[in-house]
Amino acid sequence: MKKLLLALSLLLPLTAAASTLYKCTEESGAVLYTNQKTSKKNCIVLSQQSPPPSPGIGAAKQRPAATPTPGDFPRVSGSEQKARDSDRRAILDKELANELQNAEKARKALFDAGGQPPDKLQSLRDTVALHERNVESLKKELGNLR
Repeated sequence: MKKLLLALSLLLPLTAAASTLYKCTEESGAVLYTNQKTSKKNCIVLSQQSPPPSPGIGAAKQRPAATPTPGDFPRVSGSEQKARDSDRRAILDKELANELQNAEKARKALFDAGGQPPDKLQSLRDTVALHERNVESLKKELGNLR
């Protein structure tokens, strides 16, 4: 019985393409899990699944169009959107200026700490790298604006 269950558990992934899984009880009381229902056994359906889509002709189907915006969704006028975009650009410009200053301060601190122990220098190098990454990210974000 244990060998049967072990064999079934090993073969179960191979039956993943089957559409129905049955639990069958034989007259002797033995339980069998299978994808084939027979009339000699008392079988009940455990699960049903649809077969996976074939990668043939249907694979090139395009996704349906995105759902349209609901009618009660708030609208923003063009001038208001331009004002928002302008505010966003001003905020990003300010952040970039601050980040450039912080990067310069971190570089100066690293230069001034030239004779410090390596662990102290590493933390300063990490700070410089952080500010440089922030500057690059802000420049990228500014480049993405309309």
